[in-house]
Amino acid sequence: MTAQAAPAEAPDTKAQILAEIRDRAPEFQKRRHIPQDVVDQFKTLGVYRAFVPERFGGDAKSPAAFCRLIEDIAAADASAGWVASFGVSATYLSTLPPDTYAAIYGNNPDTVFAGGMFPPQAAKTVDGGYEVTGQWPWCSGIVGADLAGAGIKVEDQSTTLPLIAVMPKSKVEIVDTWNTTGLRATGSHDIRADKVVVPRDWTFVRGSKPTMDDRVFRYPSMALASQVLAVVALGAAGAALDHLHASGSRKSVTGAPKPGARPYLQTEFAKAKGLYLGAQALFYDTLEEGYAELEHNESVSRDMHVRLRLVASKAAKDGAEAARMAFALGGSTVIEEGHPLLRHMLDAAGVAQHAFLSEGTWTGAGAAFFDEPTMPGYP
Repeated sequence: MTAQAAPAEAPDTKAQILAEIRDRAPEFQKRRHIPQDVVDQFKTLGVYRAFVPERFGGDAKSPAAFCRLIEDIAAADASAGWVASFGVSATYLSTLPPDTYAAIYGNNPDTVFAGGMFPPQAAKTVDGGYEVTGQWPWCSGIVGADLAGAGIKVEDQSTTLPLIAVMPKSKVEIVDTWNTTGLRATGSHDIRADKVVVPRDWTFVRGSKPTMDDRVFRYPSMALASQVLAVVALGAAGAALDHLHASGSRKSVTGAPKPGARPYLQTEFAKAKGLYLGAQALFYDTLEEGYAELEHNESVSRDMHVRLRLVASKAAKDGAEAARMAFALGGSTVIEEGHPLLRHMLDAAGVAQHAFLSEGTWTGAGAAFFDEPTMPGYP
């Protein structure tokens, strides 16, 4: 198949797209999903082709380069960043047979994949593959997807991680279930399938060894999955701090000194900024160091593998805390519905609640450092 050429992009296209996303954030909140025209703009930015190998028309970006793009989008709107982060799916799908991968990305390197893994639903073995029926929650970005994935379990197979069945989105029903405050516009609705037959070569075990040897496919997949989400918290935190800084010169209605002249605000702003900058620097430094190891090695070292997971948890936790500190310094008006600082805080907190980034992941890292048994995703 002939790969499509990357869409042309004017020098200021990214800035224009990010400005539009920022302006439309309230609209996204009302919709509770990111609309199709914005998903198309993500394609212009190269979000979904970022990890696709060049032989299929992709950009073959590094994890750090991709995460920087997602952080920029998340600073404009965290839900948009979260949906864009699923450009990482091109690495998930690298465990498909090479011919299947080529059929997907060789035809369209901007293919959008979304879906839900848990709980895996029982699937029947039938002529032509597996018959998939069930309902799955937490399908972020499904509204704008081309392909849907669903976790299944098959009687003759036993794996720690679920088998994922990949099917056209047109074969599933979107069930409107997503009503949240944090990450409200991610459209993380349920999907429902009814006797959809999925060929065996359109299934893969999430987290298993890729069938191709590209450098990014040798990067620890569960670490990358956590990193692309964690960086959304950094984007939200950066936006919260920028908003607070911009409001530092406004006059007080009570006649008090302007916010930026208040010693307590100066002190706490500096602490929050330091927390954010420290997490951000460690995050990107570690990602770049880990990716560099793969230039001459088949896999990263065990210590690096643990660190790659750890810095994701730290970025999510510190990003959420920095956004909370910015909110606390914003004054009484920040509790108003739709206030940017309220939205940034809730969005960043939502990132840190994800299973890949929650409190238990710190235990996983600690156990790995002491060579004790760990949860999936740690060496």
